[in-house]
Amino acid sequence: MKIQAAITGVYGYVPEFVLSNKVLETMVDTNSEWIETRTGVKERRILKGKGLGNSDMAVEAIKGLLKKKNISPEEIDMIIVGTVTPDHIFPSTSNIICDKIGAKNAWGYDVSAACSGFLFSLITGTQFIETGKYKKVIVVGSDKMSAIVDYNDRSTCVIFGDGAGAVLLEPNTEGFGIQDSILRVDGAGKKFLYQQGGGSVQPPTMRSVANLDHFIHQDGQTVFKFAVKGMADVSEEIMKRNNLKSEDVAWLVPHQANKRIIDATAKRMGVGSEKVMLNIQRYGNTTSGTIPLCLWDYEKQLKKGDNIILSAFGGGFTWGAIYVKWAYDTK
Repeated sequence: MKIQAAITGVYGYVPEFVLSNKVLETMVDTNSEWIETRTGVKERRILKGKGLGNSDMAVEAIKGLLKKKNISPEEIDMIIVGTVTPDHIFPSTSNIICDKIGAKNAWGYDVSAACSGFLFSLITGTQFIETGKYKKVIVVGSDKMSAIVDYNDRSTCVIFGDGAGAVLLEPNTEGFGIQDSILRVDGAGKKFLYQQGGGSVQPPTMRSVANLDHFIHQDGQTVFKFAVKGMADVSEEIMKRNNLKSEDVAWLVPHQANKRIIDATAKRMGVGSEKVMLNIQRYGNTTSGTIPLCLWDYEKQLKKGDNIILSAFGGGFTWGAIYVKWAYDTK
């Protein structure tokens, strides 16, 4: 009997502090109407507090998930974290999370794929379930983007926010769960969306900090063009490969990068706006956190057997789409 990895639970966490467009107007040369028209973002959440990092948001999402599923931390086999804002270069954020929640029997690691981080992590976790060896794998998408955003750069600071989402993967033999995936990378995209400083090529120095090399840098127009094509291409390809027509798709769950990119992807798939999960207006782009946060927000509308397409595009470039057959009705 074929074992598939099914999402059996989802939970999310966003910080309390709300950074609205109106507040950003006082920080940088922009206005609320421009931000909303260009991106679809009205507000974003920011993690505030001394010593708080990515793991703290992920821990809250996982704790909520465990409570909801009535599972103890000791039952978890593995925790995979998609992120580009780890607490530290090492140890991994997964390692820190395991300690903080008391997952004493779990192991795991971080996956760095920018905004595609959750998709890449989800497929990684899927492989471990499909071997039959692992029964409970938690996949987290979590990013504290405020830590690497320059709030004097209006091309990036208006887009990003902080947040985390977690899903539980468990074995399924009824045909539900992860059905197919298409994942892509193209390192030639590095120069259009990147964080220059902090790695082994350019370790932190007084000069790198002064040059703002540790913040996100983006060529917005180029990234937009590649993102529209990348997300739309793989979303359409995965539908064709699985003989799915637009009417067969219950939901598109797109990475919340930009409302115009989301609209273009849905149009290419032939999916109406009523089938598109959208929360960019409230949270902005939380990078690896966007897709699980969408699933969390829309969970009550999901039905067992729903055909769902997850789609993302990220810096690097990275992009991909995953076809999921939803495994449960929300009680």
